[in-house]
Amino acid sequence: MNFQGFSADDFDTFMIPELDDRMTAIKQLIRPKFEFIGTHFVPSLTTLTGNEMFFHVAKHARRTKNPPNDTWVAFSSNARGYKMLPHFQVGLWGSHLFIIFAVIYEYPYKENLGIILEEQYRELKKQIPNNFVWSTDHTKPTATAQENLADEQILHMFNRLQTIKKAEILCGVHIDKDDVINMNDKQLLNIIDTTFKTLMPLYELATSSSTVLSK
Repeated sequence: MNFQGFSADDFDTFMIPELDDRMTAIKQLIRPKFEFIGTHFVPSLTTLTGNEMFFHVAKHARRTKNPPNDTWVAFSSNARGYKMLPHFQVGLWGSHLFIIFAVIYEYPYKENLGIILEEQYRELKKQIPNNFVWSTDHTKPTATAQENLADEQILHMFNRLQTIKKAEILCGVHIDKDDVINMNDKQLLNIIDTTFKTLMPLYELATSSSTVLSK
């Protein structure tokens, strides 16, 4: 396809009230763009991570009543899925575009990851830019910039991974829809690429968490 970035119509999709109508708009307007982004970034992410990467465009297949308020393409090292693994996402809410690294509730080594993140926090804080945002719930659009979080608040997020079964951790950038609409394809793809590279320390720590810690 001739990818030209995201438009106002893409974001307006999330204002369509009925499930079937919203899903039709997502399939027609947004999904082809995520397919392009997925195909575009699989080679570079495979090189960056050292693992063969695959992309997964959200299908929202189980929805029978409430229309989705966001949609995305995810990248993981498993051809069958991504929720059980550390992964990257590019997606849209009605208010913004997000480019994130995520570990959500299905990842089985969250306790290990929480320990590693606590141990590496000082170095990690230097590697992650202050304007990057953190969240603990992939189902909500809100997130907080690192510069607005005290060390104790970030460390609390890492501790939750060790103690709460459904805990999650997400980090990346949110870009307001008005800014996204004004970006051309090259600008958008460059921001995605730069963000993925910046988030690599988190991905590397997360993939190492699948190894049982000696302590």
